[in-house]
Order: sequence, then structure tokens, then C-alpha cells
Amino acid sequence: MAKPEPKKQLDEIVAIVSQQSGGIKLGEIVESYEPSTERRTIQNWLKILVADGRLIMTGERKGARYFVSKKSTVELTEQKIQLSAEAKEVQRLILLPEHERKPVSYHRAFLDAYEANVTYYLSKAQRLYLQKIGTVEIGVQPAGTYARKILSRLLIDLSWNSSRLEGNTYSILDTTKLIELGQAAPGKEQAEAQMIINHKGAIEFMVDSADSIGFNRFTIQNLHGFLAENLLTNPDSAGRLRRIEVRIGHSIYIPLAIPQLIEECFDQILSTAQRIEDPFEQAFFAMVHLPYLQPFDDANKRVSRLAANIPFVKNNLIPLSFSGVSRDLYTQGLLSIYELNRIELFRDVFMAAYERSAQQYAAVRQSLGEPDPFRFKYAIAMKDIVRDVIRGAVGRDTVQKFVRSSAQLGLVAAQDLEQFIRLVTSEIYSVHEGNFARYRISPSEYLRWSEIWNAKQ
Repeated sequence: MAKPEPKKQLDEIVAIVSQQSGGIKLGEIVESYEPSTERRTIQNWLKILVADGRLIMTGERKGARYFVSKKSTVELTEQKIQLSAEAKEVQRLILLPEHERKPVSYHRAFLDAYEANVTYYLSKAQRLYLQKIGTVEIGVQPAGTYARKILSRLLIDLSWNSSRLEGNTYSILDTTKLIELGQAAPGKEQAEAQMIINHKGAIEFMVDSADSIGFNRFTIQNLHGFLAENLLTNPDSAGRLRRIEVRIGHSIYIPLAIPQLIEECFDQILSTAQRIEDPFEQAFFAMVHLPYLQPFDDANKRVSRLAANIPFVKNNLIPLSFSGVSRDLYTQGLLSIYELNRIELFRDVFMAAYERSAQQYAAVRQSLGEPDPFRFKYAIAMKDIVRDVIRGAVGRDTVQKFVRSSAQLGLVAAQDLEQFIRLVTSEIYSVHEGNFARYRISPSEYLRWSEIWNAKQ
């Protein structure tokens, strides 16, 4: 294998440090990086990064911790990418003043021309390359295994980056505090916190339902239901197809306005996407055609970004977190779809975005252990019992009896019973305000239970 360029190595170290908002020690960086790399080599890289101002070091010797500097935060947030000649030409056309661009409406022929597994937006070489960098070597595992292993990171990365592309001003640290601790950032609009929390719920829904999600109405409309919760003028529109006219800001594109045609094209998009065999082609097709149709009143781009991750979650591929994607370039790529039906610019953005995600998550592959097969075997039964404990407001004094009674209802094999009870009980004691949503519990149900759970016995 060719030795990586120094710049690539340094970028990888910055990416590792960026994942730890509270700083990270040398030993932790060494553990997260390639095992064959010597500790002294990594120490030298860290000295270079500190000297260059990309990292900040606090403390001395064994107590030293490394943080990402503001300079690196900007670099990490919006990564410059190399555009192909075709993409540059599309970019030139889309950056013309609006009065020089001809108004266009939805062009159904663009959708009709696509035939699953015959038409390809991504070349064979591009698909093979993405498969190579996106494959996680954990063997054959049930759908959602890899996503569950990195869920805590994915919730923050994807929620933050997808919201950032919408103009959300939360920082990565703000997002981490909101998702992990339930603390909204002071001085920020409530809608921004709501957007991030909605992403968290939608991502958990995808991962929890990995076996059953797909390009079907259940999945896509429920993704919209999560993402649009408490953010629409008409709350009833969450999860429902659009019945009103919409316009695209700073664009001369006019989306479909006839509800029957919107519904027809929506079903055609889902049917076509479901038949696409290659997961990367499937993801990119969704990112192109869902926002182009604008099937919902709002949040269409957010839906498309999460929908693009459906094949990655199901096939245990590295997810697309949109780290480093420039908001301006992403918008230009979409405008080129809307107004020109040209995919070249958006394709370059997609390729660069996935490369960045693969680089970001590759750094932690070595440190991820294999999933506990016992816990995986009984994952659904465990969550069902935890949910019943919370909804039933079961207290500490009776929880053991409740868990045992529930487990003996045919949910668990006799030889697994005692281990199952220990695991479920441990999980119940680990429920807190930052993770109760994974059990499909409402805030009011959690609060009612926590008052009883934390009451003095």
C-alpha cells in the first residue's frame, strides 16, 4: 500500500481531534489512528499541527490535551473540492444573474428518462470507488449493525451538518450539548434547536427500523414527519404530501403545483429508487429527485439527505454525514438540478462529501468493537420492556419483578433468561434525558416515570 501523503495524515489527526469537544490526549489519538503508526510519529504530527495553528495544546506531558482551533473548525466545516470541467460549466450557468436565466417548471421527462439499473448518474468507476471506501469490514451483519455502533457520533454529525446546510447557526459543540444533555444554546432561535432535535429523532427512527425502512411511503413520509415536527405553519402537513404551491428562493424554478401529479411523481420516484441495486446510485438518485419534486410543504432537502442514508444504514456502509460540504456549493448543485436538469456539479459535491465521511469514520474503525451478539439478538425485546417500564411508571422497588415477569412471557429462551434480565435492568438504570427518545417515549412519559424512579424509597 502506498504511504499516505503527509497532508492526508495531518488532516486525519485533525478529524480525530475534532470529534472530542472536551479535548483528547495523545494516547487516545494513538489508539484511534492506524495501529502500525508509531507513537513518536504521531507526536511529531501533533507538534506540526500546533505550530501551524490547526490544533491547540493545553497542559503538559501526560496531562496535555489537544483541541481543534478556530482555523481548523473553518477548514472542517466547509471543505474545498476539485470540480470537473463539466461541473464548472454548470456552475457558471447557474451563477448567472436571475434575469439572465430562463424560468422553468418541473420537467417530468427528467424522471421518466431514468431506468433503474440501466441509467446511471454515477459511473461504474465512481460506484466501485465509493464501495471501496465505504465498506466496513465487519463481515455479514444484520441491517443497521454499523449505524448502531456509531450512533452517538452519527446523531451529532448528521444532525449538525444537515441543519448547517439549512442555515442553522448552532455550532458542533452547541449541537452536542443539545443532543447529549438536552441543553439548548442561549441566544439562539428555538426553531434551530427544534430542527436539530427533529434530525435526532429521524436518524434514530432509521437506525431502529433498519430492517423495514426503504424507499416507500412509510419511510419517506415518516422521515418528513420527524423532520418537520413543530416547524410548519400548518402542523397537519408534517408527513403529508404537498397540496399548496411553493417557490424556491433565489431560483427561477417553479415546482409542480397539482396535488395529483405530485403524488404520482412521488410514487414513481420511490418505485424507481427501490429498484436501484447499487446503494450509492440509489442514494444519489434520492438526493436529486426528492428535492426536485418538492413533495412536501418544506424540509424537502432535509428529507433527501436522510433518505440518502437509507441504503448505507441497511447495507452497513459508512453513512453520509455531509461533513465539510459547503452550503453555497450544495445550493448551487441543487439549483443546477432544478433549472438545468444537470447533475455534474451536484455529483462532484456528493462524491467529495462521501469521501469526507469515509475519511472521518475510517479513523474510528479500528477502535470499534464487534457488536454484542446476545444484545443484538434481543434488541427489540429489550427496548419493548424498557418502554413498558417507563410508560407503566414502574419504580425501582418493583422493576426487577416486572422485568422478570415480562421476560418469561416467551420473549427469551430459558437458557438466556438470567443474562437477559441483567442486561435489561442495566439498560433501565442507564435511561436519562438524553437517550429516552430511542425507546419511542414522549417527554411527558419520561418525566412522569423519572419522578417516580428518582423518588426516595
